[in-house]
Amino acid sequence: MVKNDRWIKEMSRKGMIKPFNKDQIRKGVISYGVSSYGYDMRIANEFKIFTSANNTVIDPKSFDTNSFVDFRGDACFVPPNSFVLGRSVEYFRIPRDVLVICLGKSTYARCGIVVNVTPLEPEWEGYVTIEISNTGPLPAKIYSNEGIAQLIFIQGSEGCEKSYADKKGKYQAQKKITLARIK
Repeated sequence: MVKNDRWIKEMSRKGMIKPFNKDQIRKGVISYGVSSYGYDMRIANEFKIFTSANNTVIDPKSFDTNSFVDFRGDACFVPPNSFVLGRSVEYFRIPRDVLVICLGKSTYARCGIVVNVTPLEPEWEGYVTIEISNTGPLPAKIYSNEGIAQLIFIQGSEGCEKSYADKKGKYQAQKKITLARIK
């Protein structure tokens, strides 16, 4: 069952989202906080900008950290036909009976920006690593500490049989932007 804003507010009182914005913040920013049936998370001010300067192959089994340039700032420019990695401002603790689906915000989608985050599995916790692709021919601007994606919370009728924590998932409790890795 997809849950509404009252349920999300209740779960957040239990420490599911920190920091938590109980209202949707909109004035002068790309919105974030509680929405009708979800929560709009923000992007922090730290990024890893992909660079092809080293002409390496992108290999999820052997990720070359030299393929990225670290950047901090109030805004990040995503190169044309490229991508950056970022992380959420919010730290999440997902309950055992909840799965979270992430979708990009329409404001960015209308600028050719695609946001990708895999589902947040039951009992996963951490800052979300966010992949932001620019499908356009020009650089695209991403604003730090503003909304980047909407999270939809789906609650099962009971807890899952094996949670992300039970599996000792490789991205559990991540505190920073985490590159692809094989365990």
